[in-house]
Amino acid sequence: MSKKVVLIWFRNDLRLHDNEILVEAIAKSDLIIPVYCFDPRYYSKNQFNQHNTGTNRAKFILESVKELKDNLQALNSDLMTFVGYPEDILPGLCTKYAVDEVYHHREVASRETQISERVETALWEIKINLKHFIGHTLFHKEDLPFPIKDIPDKFNVFRKKIERESTVRDAWETPTKINSPSHLEHTAVPNLNELGYQDHEIHNLSSELISGGEESALTKLQLLLDPDYMGEENFTFISPYIAVGALSPIFVYHQMQKSKVSQNKKKYERLMIKLFWRDYFRFMLKKYPNVFFKINNDFSEITSAEINEEKLTNWKNGSTGEIVVDNLIKILKEKGNLTYAARRLISKYFLQEVGSNWLVGAAFFEEYLLDYAPASTYGFWSHLAGSGTSMKENTSPSWQEQLKRLNFIKE
Repeated sequence: MSKKVVLIWFRNDLRLHDNEILVEAIAKSDLIIPVYCFDPRYYSKNQFNQHNTGTNRAKFILESVKELKDNLQALNSDLMTFVGYPEDILPGLCTKYAVDEVYHHREVASRETQISERVETALWEIKINLKHFIGHTLFHKEDLPFPIKDIPDKFNVFRKKIERESTVRDAWETPTKINSPSHLEHTAVPNLNELGYQDHEIHNLSSELISGGEESALTKLQLLLDPDYMGEENFTFISPYIAVGALSPIFVYHQMQKSKVSQNKKKYERLMIKLFWRDYFRFMLKKYPNVFFKINNDFSEITSAEINEEKLTNWKNGSTGEIVVDNLIKILKEKGNLTYAARRLISKYFLQEVGSNWLVGAAFFEEYLLDYAPASTYGFWSHLAGSGTSMKENTSPSWQEQLKRLNFIKE
């Protein structure tokens, strides 16, 4: 009797804990082939001449993939890694290893869904099914108190209704053993040069960048939830790990319930509100495909929107003359992370002083943020620009008012 072989296509789910596709594959197959593709589309430049993935985030992703590979090897498996288009790579692997089915986590943004569609089409040509799983949100789609088409646009209505009528599922158990073919070909995780980055870009990497990977994610989470911890308490302390899937939002939630952080009402609510916003942005992209990538809800020629090129250059370089704005831009470029209050300040400055094409600003965040996620990053910018889906959140104070709220002292 032939053995059933499942190929797991890892994307933004770089972890062993709370990973349904791993648990399902172990239960439904005899052999598992884990694969990760470094898709060149994510390592090229966009229409605004910004890297889709800057060197900081590329390094963070490489470290997260490498640790997943190490963790799988410790379970008698491995992670095969390739640089190339998954629609070209996966069918060949399926043929080579007699794969019966491919598992992956479904995404919601247009680029990600188009890649899935290309893979699905290529697999169908060799009569192999691509099975989709839902595993990126705190609340499962099937547990919402409304169908996707009826999700409230108002964020507070969305949040309150879910809080009253939905529950968070239990986290999936972490596997202790994974059976994979003994003859899997040896592959190595690429370096930054092999992803297309130049030596000068690599040499400029900051020594202060946080390390990627599931172990670092779990350590950071426990530190954040420690009542004696006196450092950074912002959600951005763990958000980079959630963005690449090295940390599950469901796992975060259950750890919050177990910890004493629930006794600190303000801290607990600050963390929960960010998890709710993250879900909201993803579900809105499901309800209104690509809505956060439009200017004024219109797909008109986005490059023609008004931009002052000199001011744009100064904003990107952190040389606007506004000390706090410039310092925050430099911190973002160096460390890949900022609190949301700081993000709002430099974004509002862009919108008031640089130009109306907020997609240019969002693309800058896409390049430099370690926690970049299409729905969250572009959803954040669309609401600051007044074209988001939740009307009440489509307004925010001026950058000058944001500056006062940050309690910075200008010198």
